[in-house]
Amino acid sequence: MLLEQIQQTNDIKKINPKDYPLLAEEIRQFLIEKISVTGGHLGSNLGAVELTMAMHIALNLPEDKIVWDVGHQSYTHKLLTGRREGFDHLRKYGGMSGFPKRKESDCDSFDTGHSSTSISAGLGLVRARDIQGKTNTVVSVIGDGALTGGMAYEALNNAARMETNFIIILNDNNMSISENVGGVSKYLNNIRTSNAYLDIKDNIYDALRNTRYGDGVVTGVRRAKNSLKQLVIPGMWFEDMGITYLGPVDGHDVNGLVRVIREAKRRKNCVLIHVLTQKGKGYAPAEKHPARFHGAEPFDVATGVPVKKKTKANYTDIFSTVMVKLAARHPDVVAITAAMPDGTGLKRFRKAYPERFFDVGIAEEHAVTFAAGLAVGGLHPVVAIYSSFLQRAYDQILHDVCLQNVPVIFAIDRAGLVGSDGETHQGIFDLSFLSSIPNMHIMAPKNKWELSDMIKYAVDFPTPIAVRYPRGEAYDGLKEYRQPISVGKSEWIYRESEIALVALGSMVKTAEKVHAALREEGIPASLINSRFAKPLDTQMLMEAASKHTLVVTMEENVINGGFGEHITRFYNEQGIYVNVLNIAIPDEYVEHGNVDILYHEVGIDADTILKRIKEVYHPL
Repeated sequence: MLLEQIQQTNDIKKINPKDYPLLAEEIRQFLIEKISVTGGHLGSNLGAVELTMAMHIALNLPEDKIVWDVGHQSYTHKLLTGRREGFDHLRKYGGMSGFPKRKESDCDSFDTGHSSTSISAGLGLVRARDIQGKTNTVVSVIGDGALTGGMAYEALNNAARMETNFIIILNDNNMSISENVGGVSKYLNNIRTSNAYLDIKDNIYDALRNTRYGDGVVTGVRRAKNSLKQLVIPGMWFEDMGITYLGPVDGHDVNGLVRVIREAKRRKNCVLIHVLTQKGKGYAPAEKHPARFHGAEPFDVATGVPVKKKTKANYTDIFSTVMVKLAARHPDVVAITAAMPDGTGLKRFRKAYPERFFDVGIAEEHAVTFAAGLAVGGLHPVVAIYSSFLQRAYDQILHDVCLQNVPVIFAIDRAGLVGSDGETHQGIFDLSFLSSIPNMHIMAPKNKWELSDMIKYAVDFPTPIAVRYPRGEAYDGLKEYRQPISVGKSEWIYRESEIALVALGSMVKTAEKVHAALREEGIPASLINSRFAKPLDTQMLMEAASKHTLVVTMEENVINGGFGEHITRFYNEQGIYVNVLNIAIPDEYVEHGNVDILYHEVGIDADTILKRIKEVYHPL
């Protein structure tokens, strides 16, 4: 096998060019087989095989630098830099990351995980190179979906002024996670369909040369072309900015890609290479269902069907159902997502109420301010965004929503530990950054029924409010506890003595296990479902302090600025002296791995919590 000849960086340069198509096929088969077992980002990687091969052939790594936007399409890059054996433990705890990691290889030049960042990072590497008098090449790879993010344009605006080499490769597959939307997508689609112009141009020149007017006419036509191209030639928007545009280029032709990259290396300015690829190429199920294979669970290679069939609804499913029902009863309810109608569960809403559904692309900042405008205009917007991505819009939440105190509802999916995607995707900061903002209210459900109740409650709420809920199967326990929701009021599930377990959201399920273990050991304990992280239920906290010797706060969020710290501060400000134990995620980034393993590693699993309680609990 050709792939076996690649043991380390730059080994691909030993492969005979005529064998490139065979190597690409072997890489695809390798990725399909490995990801079918471990899960991972399949479609984007299958589409970028030849492009990655071409960069490794035309560049000299690690001296030259490749910056991947998001980075979920870097699997072939990892293969070509000697990390083949790492795929057996891809995205597993202690194993190889599914994203570029500088600590993993000196060929990973920048850690990425969020969209629209690669041009900015690449520009920084270019300026650092020039200041230090180096001559290496820097290439930023960005997808067409990422061009819907404003940060990319801020970087392009600066890159256009450069008088030094910088290469941007636009990997255009007409997709982000879901199908692209908006004017950028339309513009790039026009470029894709303009190949006919490029094809006929040379034919016209050849035909004119064969007439009796010959080269004179051709010269005149070439002069006129400079005006005509402003209307019809692809890429003139980039050219007008001052960026040299090369393309469109077939993204599955290795030799053609190598030639254009080498041409771009000779330029003394910023060059954008527009590459056309097919997401999921080479694997029929991924070609047919690219969104499904963006982040794939383990699947059967023959059919593409997931190995583990879903048996229970997850929290996203519950949110999806509730939104459709709410929209039927509330004509002023509208839904907003940032390029993730499938991931956030809004696909059904879009189908039922297309005129009230807005996909703004990968543009979380715009999504939030847009929602503020909708709210000021008299509607009730629900902004559905993953926790990890919502933090990108902190300024807009603070200034445009909460400062004006307008009724925007934030449906925060994937709140807490999400597992295999790792540090860049763990949703463990939202309680801290949202609770710092005046006028914001924050809820978290203990189970699937409470999520439904909270979304319904939030739609009628007059000021900003957020509902955070975790990834995965929706908890269906504690069904009998379903008291009406009231702002800032918690729910006593078990009212006993000695120890008060004050749990928020997903941690109520864990607290229930801790409570059962304490009861087995004869230690009485109360269990309180906080429901609200902000405002705090001060009446409940006063009662907990007066009737218990230990108050244990439990949250799936970092400890700094989180739910538990706010409770501790409340007690301190009130001069209430009670022993408080804060259970939360330490002040650190959490790596990728199975969520159950991560719970234990960060100390928020039931066994670890029980151990910590015993260390500090001293009965009178």
